Amino acid sequence: MRRPLIALLSAAALTAGLLVTAPAVQADPTGYYLALGDSLAAGYQPAHGSVPAGDTDEGYVNDLYATLPGAADGSLQLQNLGCSGETTTSMISGGICNYAEGSQLNAAVAFITAHPGQIKYLTLDIGANDVDKCAPGGSIDAACVLQGIGTIAKNLNTILSALKKADHGTPVSIGMNYYDPFLQYWTTGLQGELVATASVALLVAINTVEQTLYGLYGFKVANVFTAYKTANFSKTPQGTPINVQTICTLTYMCSVQNIHPNAQGYQVIANAFAAKLG
Repeated sequence: MRRPLIALLSAAALTAGLLVTAPAVQADPTGYYLALGDSLAAGYQPAHGSVPAGDTDEGYVNDLYATLPGAADGSLQLQNLGCSGETTTSMISGGICNYAEGSQLNAAVAFITAHPGQIKYLTLDIGANDVDKCAPGGSIDAACVLQGIGTIAKNLNTILSALKKADHGTPVSIGMNYYDPFLQYWTTGLQGELVATASVALLVAINTVEQTLYGLYGFKVANVFTAYKTANFSKTPQGTPINVQTICTLTYMCSVQNIHPNAQGYQVIANAFAAKLG
């Protein structure tokens, strides 16, 4: 009876040793920063100097990512689904950029679902292209803007609802309000001054709708409107309103008539997002 007992104890000891020494199966420790939106998320810049037009790594997404914990050692990875030209409609239905899932929203939901608990940061900018066509030839088409606001309200609600439903506890979700590139019209004369002033009032209406929806779905809001001094019509010593000077400094509107930020302007947007991380 002793030999079977000894054999049994030896087998038990061997099994215990295997349990102790066998490597544990570890979950993927990687976290993700998921960036969504239009050309601002994609880092688009127009042709300037010898630089061709296109998406760049100098957008606010890249600037923000570089400051986040884990970016330097690779434990936080960037997944940027931003699409230049994206509207709230195309973000839902597709048609601008190619996604295996058919649209940016579907791709985002699929990514969130495939990485439960790993999305550490989510940022979103969308809606500008819904009203960009409403300022033809140095004027503002108010009816076009109002129609665009209705579209933004309907579609952004759909977008945020889908993201929230797919969400597995993303600690930080941040949307952004917009700056006003059409302040540049101020530099064209008296009529341009009237257009620039009106454009700020209409932008406030757009931002109010977006900020309300972001708040309803638990998103913080990066205050790019204020970071770009959009409502500050105080004059500089040269007589130019501060908001007009700022839009000329931070975007390509006054140089090549393009609404997109330059590298400095993208950094200002990134800083507005970073301010909401605390």
